Amino acid sequence: MPKARVFLAWSGPRSKAVATALRKWLPHVIQTIEPWMSENDIEKGARWLTEISGQLQNVKMGIICLTPENLLEPWINFEAGALSKINDSIVCTYLHGLETTDVSDPLAQFHGTKADKEDTKRLIHTLNSRLEGESLETTRLDEAFEKWWKDLETDLSNAKGTHAQEPPKR
Repeated sequence: MPKARVFLAWSGPRSKAVATALRKWLPHVIQTIEPWMSENDIEKGARWLTEISGQLQNVKMGIICLTPENLLEPWINFEAGALSKINDSIVCTYLHGLETTDVSDPLAQFHGTKADKEDTKRLIHTLNSRLEGESLETTRLDEAFEKWWKDLETDLSNAKGTHAQEPPKR
């Protein structure tokens, strides 16, 4: 059975670090999930817009990595909107350095997940419940989460120091 793909949306250095951390971590916790991230999963020479559009049409789960720096980025809103138009899809905003009250519409319409242990665990349970016959039993899922949480927590902590660089002056 093919793995369930999860689209990881990001924009900016800190958001990219969060998405990268999730891409590495998710398959350890739920082995039947295959995260997809543009930075890593588009081959050199491929048409990136075509690749992203194809992924957005064929996934049922997406995680939008939000940070204070990218809340108003058009691409984040585009990807969230594209994911939300798919029948039976879920769009999970993952808030790094943000509170749910920091997020405005249209992204506020999605029930946000804070990048902390308790809320991330709830997100994992949501993703697992969407795996249609491939989900892990709750005890096994909780054990895997506890085993791998420290790795994600470390990577999320390291992402806090990642900020956008000033654009070069002409």
